[in-house]
Amino acid sequence: MIRIDDRHYDGALLRAMSERAALALRIADGAGLSYALCLSDPAEFLTSFFAIRDAGASVIPIHPSTPRAAARRLANSVGCHRLICDGFVIEHLEGGAAGPGRLLQTTSGTTGEPKRIARSWAEIDREIDSYVSSFREPQDMAPVIACPVTHSYGLICGLLVALRRGQVPHLLSTGNPKFLIARLRETHRPLLYSSPAMLHTIARLLPAGETIFAAMTSGTLLPDSWFATIRARTTHFFQQYGCSEAGCIAINPDLTAADEMGYPLPHHSLDTGTMDAPREIVLRAGEREIRTADLGYLKADGRLVFVARLDDTINVSGLNVYPREVEDVVMAMPGVTDAVAFRKLDPFAGERVALAFSAEHVVAPASLREWCAQNLAAHQVPIEAVRVAQVPRQANGKINRREIARLYAEGRLDERPAAEATA
Repeated sequence: MIRIDDRHYDGALLRAMSERAALALRIADGAGLSYALCLSDPAEFLTSFFAIRDAGASVIPIHPSTPRAAARRLANSVGCHRLICDGFVIEHLEGGAAGPGRLLQTTSGTTGEPKRIARSWAEIDREIDSYVSSFREPQDMAPVIACPVTHSYGLICGLLVALRRGQVPHLLSTGNPKFLIARLRETHRPLLYSSPAMLHTIARLLPAGETIFAAMTSGTLLPDSWFATIRARTTHFFQQYGCSEAGCIAINPDLTAADEMGYPLPHHSLDTGTMDAPREIVLRAGEREIRTADLGYLKADGRLVFVARLDDTINVSGLNVYPREVEDVVMAMPGVTDAVAFRKLDPFAGERVALAFSAEHVVAPASLREWCAQNLAAHQVPIEAVRVAQVPRQANGKINRREIARLYAEGRLDERPAAEATA
């Protein structure tokens, strides 16, 4: 059974809907084909997804807000044969090659051009089995999935894991935090799967004395100030870490520090550094070696700690600056609400730190410089900073530093009057 908003879909109804979807999509004639699903009705999307998976075909889930032309481009880029849109409208595409069934995805593109990812259904099943057997704390909790099921976080770790556990997942199609709070209040022992930004918003909106029973965060490293707010208002706080190529890699069943990703799942092994010498996190799953482009290390007790994205590290005259260290210091300054540090080319140091930040009130340039100088090493202090109305983040809270650096270089990042800029 699955609950979507206020409607329950039992097993018989889901099977009937999947059979109708299979007929509408002519899946019987599509052995070895690849489908792109861009459906705004969550029930139609899920039953179509199940029909395609059960037939051993391939599918790429596409967020329903994606315009038709963009969905077509994405479907073509991963080699799909058919694009399915609302009303089960089928658009036949050229260039697809038949093959074994896969879950097709693309990387986020935050550190470069998006890459095509194809994972077999057997690999997805191994991930789910490993997730369920290793992460037992939510067994008696009710999963509330307030994130897109077109993304593997909501689809695999939220929905498919819940079904494997025999639970009834509750999918919410709205991003209204007050509505989510109301749903959490009426649910017994809820476990909320959502984005870091939404968790932070809910934690701030809760009245004094009220807490989130359980929450899972994923997708981006929580700033220290966000982590402190969420941790104080959450009874059971979990975090998971992964990548598009491998799915979920590690889970923290009791999050006490934002950078602790947790214990690696047992169906793969990790090679990384130590606290004194962090290295790229390299994953080995069967015969495959996956380089994550993340810098980290394993603690003595086996917990994985994330340090930074390799591409995000700023090299100032040979000294590494990890953006999060700068951002946490800036966000601890009274009045500052968000911050992102990014790379700026410098003719003398090679690279320097630049900063975009938002604040509740005007922050004097001299005050910001003094705060940074008191709390950061000289090579970490931003050479330039600009106040923006809102720091650009993706829906899951991730930051695309390359895009922010590009907007900054083009003079399109600052949304305030020029007189308020800092330098």
